Amino acid sequence: MSIYLHNTLTRSKEPFVPLDATPAHGKRPHVTMYVCGPTVYSAPHIGNARPAVVFDVLARLLRRDYDLTYARNITDVDDKINASAQELGVDIGEVTREFIDVYHHDMAALGVLPVDIEPRATDHIPAIITMITALIRTGHAYEADGHVLFRVASFEDYGALSRREQRELLAGARVEVAPYKEAPGDFVLWKPSTSDLPGWDSPWGRGRPGWHIECSVMAAEHLGRTIDIHGGGNDLIFPHHENEMAQSTCAHGGEQFARYWLHNGFVNVDHEKMSKSLGNIVLVRDLLKLARGEAIRLALLNAHYRQPLDWTETLLSETRRKLDRLYGALREIGGWQGIWQDTDPDEEFIAALQDDLNTPKALAALFALSKAARRSESAEERVHLAARLRASAEIMGLLSGDPEAWFGSDAVDELEVTAIRELLKRRDKAREDGQYEVADRIRDDLAEQGIHIEDGAEGTRWRRS
Repeated sequence: MSIYLHNTLTRSKEPFVPLDATPAHGKRPHVTMYVCGPTVYSAPHIGNARPAVVFDVLARLLRRDYDLTYARNITDVDDKINASAQELGVDIGEVTREFIDVYHHDMAALGVLPVDIEPRATDHIPAIITMITALIRTGHAYEADGHVLFRVASFEDYGALSRREQRELLAGARVEVAPYKEAPGDFVLWKPSTSDLPGWDSPWGRGRPGWHIECSVMAAEHLGRTIDIHGGGNDLIFPHHENEMAQSTCAHGGEQFARYWLHNGFVNVDHEKMSKSLGNIVLVRDLLKLARGEAIRLALLNAHYRQPLDWTETLLSETRRKLDRLYGALREIGGWQGIWQDTDPDEEFIAALQDDLNTPKALAALFALSKAARRSESAEERVHLAARLRASAEIMGLLSGDPEAWFGSDAVDELEVTAIRELLKRRDKAREDGQYEVADRIRDDLAEQGIHIEDGAEGTRWRRS
C-alpha cells in the first residue's frame, strides 16, 4: 500500500510519489523533507514539541521504504532573540547556544531522533544575500530605505497555499504597513541593523535577513530547489510558508518549491490557545518533572496530527495508563526480545500510518496486538505477537524502554497516583450501586496496568504487582 498524505496546497489527500520515484537500479527512491524548527530564544513548549514528534514518526515511516534526507532548521537570528540578548546584556550566541541545548535535551527526552541536517540561519548569510540579489535582478524584489522587500504582485500564485486572495493581502490585511513599501503586502527579505543589533555587510548596508528568506535558502542549499515534503505547524501556513513558496519559486525560475505541504494542528490548553497573556504556556521541561517523556510523546500522538490537541490535566495520566497496558503485555511474555528486530510490524498498524499518519488508528492496532498476545493460549504465538507489538511500536517511537524498568517505583508519579485513586473511587461507587460488571471492568483494567487491588476491612488498597 502506498503512503497517502494530506497536501495543504491542494486541500486533499494524495498518494505520495517522491520526485526521485525511479532511482538507478539497486537503489531505493530518495526523499527530501524540510521541517521548520525552533526559534531559539526560550525553552520549547508543548506546541513546539508536536511537530518535532509528528514528523519524527513520518521520518521513521518513510525510512522503511525510502532513503530519506530530513532537515529541520534552527532560527538563530530573530528579533525575539535580539530582545532577549539585549535584556540579558549578552551576545545573541549565548542565548541561542543555551536554548539549542535545551531544545535538543527536551526533544530527545520525547524520543525524537536526531535529524540528518540541522542548518542554522547564521551559517547561511552569503547564500541568503545571493538569493536576494537574484530576486532583485529578476524584478521580484526591490530596495527601499535600507530594506529589501519581496514584490508580492510579481508572483501570480501568491495566496494559493493559505487560500487568501491577493487583493486582501495587498490591502494590508494582518501585515505591517510601512511608508517604504510599494504595497502593504510586500514582505521583508533584508532589514537594516543598528549598531546594537547583530548584522552582516551586504550590498544594501549592514543588516540581517528576514525570517522567511532563511528557510528558503537553507532548504535549497541542503535539499535542492524542489523538495518532496515541507512540514510545520498550522500557524506557519501564512505568512511564513506562503512567503517561502513565493520567493523560492521566483528565485528558481518558476521551479516548484515543495511537492507536499504538511501542517499539524494547534495544541490548546483546556480548550484555550496557549499565550503569555493567559499564562497557560506549558513547557516540556516542566512536564518532564511530572511524567516520563514517552507518556508525553504518546499524548502528542493521541489525536490525528492535523486536528487540534487539547492538553488537559488528565491527558498525561491517561497516556500513562495506556503505556502501562502495552508494557504490561511485554513484561508478561518472555522470548520476544531476541526476535523483534527481525519481525515485520503489524499490517493494520502500518496501513493506519500510511493513511496520512492516522496515529489514533495505529494505536488501536497496538492495543489489539497487546490484547491478542495476552489472551493467546499458544506460547509460541504469544511470543511472536509480543515481538510484532514491539516492532510496530518502534515506528511510533514507543515501547523502546525495558518493561521492568517502566514498572519500577520511580515510574509512579503524582499524575498516576491521582488517576488510580479516581478509578478506585469510581469502582467503589459502582459496587455501592450494584454495578458489579463496571467494578470488575475497572479492576481488570488496573490489573492490565500492573495495579493489584486488595479489598479489606479498612478499605481498598492498591500496589504494583
